[in-house]
Amino acid sequence: MVHSMALSERSDPSLLVLVSLAEGPKHGYALTKDIEAFAGISLGPGTLYGCIARLEGRGLIEALPAEDRRNPYRLTAAGATALREELERAAATSALGLRRLEVGPV
Repeated sequence: MVHSMALSERSDPSLLVLVSLAEGPKHGYALTKDIEAFAGISLGPGTLYGCIARLEGRGLIEALPAEDRRNPYRLTAAGATALREELERAAATSALGLRRLEVGPV
């Protein structure tokens, strides 16, 4: 039996958070819903907030002033650069993999 796994099932939560914040600032619940919508992955609170803390510690995202007890975050310039570089690497890897599938054994 062949098991097919979507690439998004193996995606790094940090990458998913950065992709979500590339659209604009979001608080935790909005991040969770957006990631579910575009990646089909549900991040639990521990995973999400652990990821947020790591990204914030690395200077890739920053907290904004709280809004009605919600704490929004936004992508920093360094975060946007890191995200762009990671997505370009992923695109290059995908392109190479697809080319190799066209010429390789099946």
